[in-house]
Amino acid sequence: MLRSTTPLSRGMRVLVIANAAGAALSMASGVVGLLSPGLALPGGTDPVTALTDLYVQAYAARALPLGAVLVHQLLISRTSRAGRALGPLLLVSGAVQLADAAIGVSTHNPGMAVGGTVLAALHLGLASRLARSDRATLPARATGGLPAAEGA
Repeated sequence: MLRSTTPLSRGMRVLVIANAAGAALSMASGVVGLLSPGLALPGGTDPVTALTDLYVQAYAARALPLGAVLVHQLLISRTSRAGRALGPLLLVSGAVQLADAAIGVSTHNPGMAVGGTVLAALHLGLASRLARSDRATLPARATGGLPAAEGA
């Protein structure tokens, strides 16, 4: 992904920062849900139940480690070959946020629907940009096809 040590373009820097902020926001939502499960419910919903507690615990169990790994990968992507996991991680994170958005729509929770949609767009947008930049930096093959057999 962002393996070279050349400086990031301004646009790429903004995307990386926005993705890190989005991952941190998702993690914060998980912590807030654990501390006050009622905040996870859309307005006008019945009081917190055992299912609400289970829901916020399950959300936090996924959001905290996934967000932490994503922030870590965003931070190291410029300085380490370990950053090559960033693209697939962004795809997974984007898919998770799309699922969150769908859950938000189905449960009439506008914050979750909008938040999931915005974060999915950020994660998938950066993954797409990284994939395009990787393709642009691949060396062109002189043969245009498969490598020639050695010794032939």
